[in-house]
Amino acid sequence: MSQPASLRFFPSSIHANAKRLLIGKALRSIADGYVSILLPAYLLKLGLSAFQVGAVTTATLVGSAVLTIFTGVITARFGHRRPFIAASGLMIATGLAFGSLRSFWPLMLVAFIGTLNPSSGDVSIFLPLDHSLLSQSVADRDRTTLFARYSLAASLLGAVGTLLAGLPELATGGLGVTPLLAMQAMFWLYALIGASAAVVYRRIAEPPPAPASARQALGPSRGIVHRLAMLFSVDAFGGGFFVQAILALWLFKRFDLSIAAAATLFFWTNLLTAASYLAAAPIARRLGLIRTMVYTHLPSSLCLIAIPFVSNVAAAVSLLLVRSLLSQMDVPTRSSYVMAVVTPSERAAAAGITSVPRSLAAAISPTISGYLLSISSFGSPLLIGGLLKIVYDLTLLIMFRHVRPPEEATP
Repeated sequence: MSQPASLRFFPSSIHANAKRLLIGKALRSIADGYVSILLPAYLLKLGLSAFQVGAVTTATLVGSAVLTIFTGVITARFGHRRPFIAASGLMIATGLAFGSLRSFWPLMLVAFIGTLNPSSGDVSIFLPLDHSLLSQSVADRDRTTLFARYSLAASLLGAVGTLLAGLPELATGGLGVTPLLAMQAMFWLYALIGASAAVVYRRIAEPPPAPASARQALGPSRGIVHRLAMLFSVDAFGGGFFVQAILALWLFKRFDLSIAAAATLFFWTNLLTAASYLAAAPIARRLGLIRTMVYTHLPSSLCLIAIPFVSNVAAAVSLLLVRSLLSQMDVPTRSSYVMAVVTPSERAAAAGITSVPRSLAAAISPTISGYLLSISSFGSPLLIGGLLKIVYDLTLLIMFRHVRPPEEATP
């Protein structure tokens, strides 16, 4: 007896490539989960200031943005499998180098060149590569469901990864390892996870190439992609004020939270985010992609704005948990929307072009946040970020509520 479509984890039209991409994403999410928490603690342990922590965070995002600019050209020339393997090699080198260096400027250079992710979402070259190949690995009717499953896997394994951030404290207390060495070992583990991802990506099968005439970086969809990229950059600029590494830094400074406590908190926020992904596709089928993005995002931004004004950690944690249940439903719907409103041959370029401004915009804010937190523990970065996200939500609804993907078109 066949399983009902609503109970299947994978849509019926899925290609084997999509399963490999989800496995690779899950592995990377484990690494990103603990690195985003350990990164500020590790840098502070090395003697860097809050401003320098923000600067290193900015370098990771700027470097990722520069690399993703060339995604469309790279996939047109080399396909998908080789870029995935090369990016995995870069992940290995990043982990080894970051776990060995101690000075600010060498760390800045590795952060810029490498694949470190200071946020709970993906910002590296892996993201547009994933989106481009995922959209070619499923039927249009199942595209949003597949992107929701992709995000779900990322959040669940990211939650597991956050718990690993507590390992250095356990090793320090139980094995007598120095705190610095214990943290460095976690970056070496990051390199090992990169090697595991490379093994998975070696099995990717290249889809049939698009006709030579259709391999232009971006063609008929240029206008809508550029407008979306502009709006997404506003959202990302707001989000950059409180990427997970900066949020952890604020919790360390404001409430003197331990790494283990922060790891537990982010474990639950990731689980709630994962639960929200299960609801994203059904809600999108009922409301449409744009309305789902906006109507779930606005309440989460209001929670964010309230957090700086609470005086105890329990209230702050409660608001963060509520926000996590709502804030990320726009991730799979946004990805699906971009892939839906462009032609198939433009998908890799569209994924790159909408990702680059996001990464560049998000890269500016952490340095500002680091400076703000260096002069006050008040959560002004959260307040600023929440207000910018509300501006993004309302503008997106006004500009794109009538631009519908094919599956929402009126018969």
